Amino acid sequence: MTFLKKSGLAGLSMLIALSTAHAEGTIKTALDGTFAPHAMPTLDGKVEGFNVDLVNLIGARLGKTVDLTAAQFSGLIPALQAGTYDFLAAPVTVTKERSANMLFTEGFMDTNFGFLVAAGAPDFTKLEDFKGKTIAVNKGSAYESFLNEKAGEYGWKVESYGTNTDAVAAVTSGRADANLAGATVVAWAAKKNPQVKLSYEYPTGLVWGLAFRKDDVEGRNLVDKAIECLKIDGSMAKLSEKWFGVTPKEGTTIITPTKGYGVPGFDGYVDDDHKPSCALN
Repeated sequence: MTFLKKSGLAGLSMLIALSTAHAEGTIKTALDGTFAPHAMPTLDGKVEGFNVDLVNLIGARLGKTVDLTAAQFSGLIPALQAGTYDFLAAPVTVTKERSANMLFTEGFMDTNFGFLVAAGAPDFTKLEDFKGKTIAVNKGSAYESFLNEKAGEYGWKVESYGTNTDAVAAVTSGRADANLAGATVVAWAAKKNPQVKLSYEYPTGLVWGLAFRKDDVEGRNLVDKAIECLKIDGSMAKLSEKWFGVTPKEGTTIITPTKGYGVPGFDGYVDDDHKPSCALN
């Protein structure tokens, strides 16, 4: 499904300076429209979510119309490389393998793992606190692999379910002490369901970035600057509160600009001293 959305969001009076090549036109981008709360279908056949809002804020900063396509994630990267899209609005974890084939903006969010527990459960502040607990997880996911790999060390019991929704239900019914999934996924579940609450967040050290073709350094840098602006003007914090019910902590990637362009330590990163700003320059 494809739709055009012209951003007219209030409070976006400052535009990042654009080069001639990127000054006019439409941003063509895409994401997986079934990855809640980053993107999910609406009753009128469109999509909504954190990354939908994010790309429209970027479009507003760059003075462009956003042409956003919702498609299966497996087809997004090949379509980007074929030139169908200018960049991907989908959250893509930056890895060494991916950075060898694509350019990435700086991280717009940490890709941490999150534990979800019953609303009345005690606070858990480290992995050791889950020793002897039963943890529900989506079968076949990276979170299931993580739990199984560390089960001997931490002594927890892993219960796998066909969907993460079923894993959350195991917590609310008392069949499991916790659910492990992506931090934003469990935050969304806690926001919707008062029977559960967020618990310990396990840092992976990885981030989500927006992916570009290797030859589009100029486009990547423009969008990187837009993300920096959205971090410092409070827009990213507002998106976090809207979609995850979480006020970001100081120093987290979602509100902290990264020096240079791209993700430090990965291919395509450019170390320079430009100052993050929302001003015309």
